[in-house]
Amino acid sequence: QVRLVESGGGSVQSGGSLKLSCGTSGYIGCMGWFRQAPGKEREGVASIYSDRANAIYADYADSVKGRFAISRDRYKTTLSLQMNSLKPEDTAVYYCATRPPGRRMTATQALAVSSYGDWGQGTQVTVSS
Repeated sequence: QVRLVESGGGSVQSGGSLKLSCGTSGYIGCMGWFRQAPGKEREGVASIYSDRANAIYADYADSVKGRFAISRDRYKTTLSLQMNSLKPEDTAVYYCATRPPGRRMTATQALAVSSYGDWGQGTQVTVSS
C-alpha cells in the first residue's frame, strides 16, 4: 500500500493562489486530486498519467479548468496542484490519491473516486470572499 501525505493547504482570499503537494512512499501510476466540501460527495479535481514514452496526460474537472494545474516530479513520487484564481466554492478538504500503473483511463474514469485505491489524509483549503 502506498502512503500519501498532503501539504500546502490553508486560508486565502478569493482570487488568491495556493499550491498543494502530495508526497508518496514510492513510485505510483496514475495520480489524482480530489476534494470534498461539507455536506457534499467527494469529487475529482484533476488527474495525471504518463505512459511508457513519458507522454503526460492531464484531466480536469470543468469547474477548475484554466485555474488549476496538476504536475508531478520526474521521479513520480511528488504530486502537486497549483490553484490560481481561487473562489469560495473551491473551499474543501483536498485529497491526493493513486492507483497502480496501468492503461490510460478516460477523463471520466480518471476523475472518479472509485478508480483509486490509496488515499492521503487530506488538507483543508478555505477561500474567503
